[in-house]
Amino acid sequence: MAALPHSIEMIRRLIAFDTTSRNSNLELIDFVRDYLDAHDVATTLIPDETGKKANLYGTIGADDRPGIALSGHTDVVPVDGQDWSSDPWSVVEREGRLYGRGSCDMKGFLGCVLSAVPQFSKTKLATPLHLLFSFDEEVGCLGVRKALSVIKDLPIKPKGCIIGEPTSMQVAIAHKGKKSMRAHVHGKECHSSLAPKGVNAVEYAAEAIGYLRRMGRRFAAEGPFDHDYDVPHTTVHTGTIQGGTALNIVPKDCTFAFEFRHLPVQDPEALYAEFKRYIETELQPEMKKIAPETGFGFEQISAFPGLDTPEDAEITTLAKNLTQANGTTKIAFGTEGGLIQEIDIPTVVCGPGSIEQAHKPDEYVDISQIVQCEAFIERLRGKLAA
Repeated sequence: MAALPHSIEMIRRLIAFDTTSRNSNLELIDFVRDYLDAHDVATTLIPDETGKKANLYGTIGADDRPGIALSGHTDVVPVDGQDWSSDPWSVVEREGRLYGRGSCDMKGFLGCVLSAVPQFSKTKLATPLHLLFSFDEEVGCLGVRKALSVIKDLPIKPKGCIIGEPTSMQVAIAHKGKKSMRAHVHGKECHSSLAPKGVNAVEYAAEAIGYLRRMGRRFAAEGPFDHDYDVPHTTVHTGTIQGGTALNIVPKDCTFAFEFRHLPVQDPEALYAEFKRYIETELQPEMKKIAPETGFGFEQISAFPGLDTPEDAEITTLAKNLTQANGTTKIAFGTEGGLIQEIDIPTVVCGPGSIEQAHKPDEYVDISQIVQCEAFIERLRGKLAA
């Protein structure tokens, strides 16, 4: 069975917009707004502070009652340095797949949603359909926060949300949260022959990283555990480190970045507070005995909460019905779901494609997944109809 040509054409249109997170997404958003307007769908654009990016929120059907939201991000990750066998901004169809940046993550889903708009707008809906398209998800779920600050105060907001991130059309009810930090270690420089008179920023960074490693080992050994995840415990990871200028100079500065990928049941602020206590009680007193101006500084890179939706939630039951499957899953990667759930909109994740294909050169989505997604959305139309 082939995917509907209209769906593929819409996916082609969306992928042709280079919405890498460093770029504006307004050209795509303007296209979507005009397309929805042509089908009598009222929309609101919720821009960022610069006016160069925007979220889009719209409703099909009556706006006096809560409906179901279909949500997705419009930005994609860069193609820089990747070895693509075809133009990443032009869809290539071969061997039952659609190749292109964002085909999997997640313009395949957005294309399916938009291609169904004419049918939804012609249907008398007892329950409305909401559309939420965001920006800058790939760089820390940044854009949707602005949209949610508006949606949470609306007289009527969605009663449930389905995010179309790639789950191979399985219903995901949970994912881990993330807190990413950058540490700046300020030491005291001197000649390496006089090392005890200096404060070695690299070595103190190494001690701090060692503590993070011990935290990670403790979670792996002691939990808490949730074996529905591939990695059933919270993880702690140090990803980058830079410091020092020459071997014969005690380094004055060192910077490293680390993250907590935490189960929804764990508080990331408590994890971070534990690490800071170690710094403040064990490392900084030693440093300041030699030079009072030394120490650690921290800045947050990004953070998003975990998602944890009950198995018996109404949105879970609906999504399982739409996929015609009884089971649910939990996913390793993060989404905007935890943020949406924070404003009391129960959320699940279900979309075409596999996360294993996301962010890679020659990213693709199987056409069979697009077919399943179209069927999912058509069943949703039936459920929302009067």
